[in-house]
Amino acid sequence: MKLEISVPEAVNIFKEIKEPPDKLYEMIRTGIRETTGQCLSSLMDAELAHFLGRKRCERLHGDINHRNGSYERSFTLKGTGEADLQVPGDRRGNFKTKVIPESRRYEDALRQDLCFWC
Repeated sequence: MKLEISVPEAVNIFKEIKEPPDKLYEMIRTGIRETTGQCLSSLMDAELAHFLGRKRCERLHGDINHRNGSYERSFTLKGTGEADLQVPGDRRGNFKTKVIPESRRYEDALRQDLCFWC
């Protein structure tokens, strides 16, 4: 991957980093949330490939189940925040991911922390 940046853009980035560290921390948190969402989405995609018994775009003949797109979902993780995910599906609707709980919007560790204050 090659990244090209002009000198004025680099100067502006350094000024933003130097001034308030809060902006830098927010940039890091945003990057972590995006990366976490991508990783979880990739895990679910691999899980669906295992469920179907073949990789993405691999075709088999006969009456078999196929991928059927995905839907967006958010999931909140302790220490990371809300991650945007792409949950894949199959045409027959039989696939259920084990990566994230089906009916929850946040992980159990976060729920336990919230219940501590109750």
